[in-house]
Amino acid sequence: MAIWIILAVIVIIVIWLVGSYNGFIRLRNKTEEAFSAMDVSLKKRYDLIPNYVETVKGYAKHESATLEKVIAARNAAMNASTEEEKIANDNILSGTLKSLFALSESYPDLKANQNFLQLQDQLQRIEEEIAGSRRYYNGVANRFNTKVEMFPGNIVAGIFGFRRKPLYEVTETQQRENVKVSF
Repeated sequence: MAIWIILAVIVIIVIWLVGSYNGFIRLRNKTEEAFSAMDVSLKKRYDLIPNYVETVKGYAKHESATLEKVIAARNAAMNASTEEEKIANDNILSGTLKSLFALSESYPDLKANQNFLQLQDQLQRIEEEIAGSRRYYNGVANRFNTKVEMFPGNIVAGIFGFRRKPLYEVTETQQRENVKVSF
């Protein structure tokens, strides 16, 4: 009788272990899929930035430092090899793009250029796609991270080497401040 009880406990533990492991695999795959979907939007952005910079360059020749920062940030983001590097470099790129948008406000002729307006509209739509992709990725990664850290999942995570996934977060304190509007 005792053998059957021990055997039943072992079977229950094995079933729980398999179910928990499969849950981790499912969440890991969803996290990777979410990151991949975001990567597609980021690629669109990377492809559009050189055209945008070239258009601005024609009107703002003496603003080369800003334009070079945007291109350098784009190249760093494109060449990132890990998720953490990609997230960090993408945050830097987002900051440099804001300075490029601000720069374009100083040139009325540029703001009236049809090509520039089209590029700006495309970039705006891509930025919205990226924001949505980031929200989805963060949601899935947060579920994964919660499972990695909570008991008893943390035991399975430790056994099979599942680690926390990085989240997209606001890193610059300027981005956290309220926008000031003055008339």
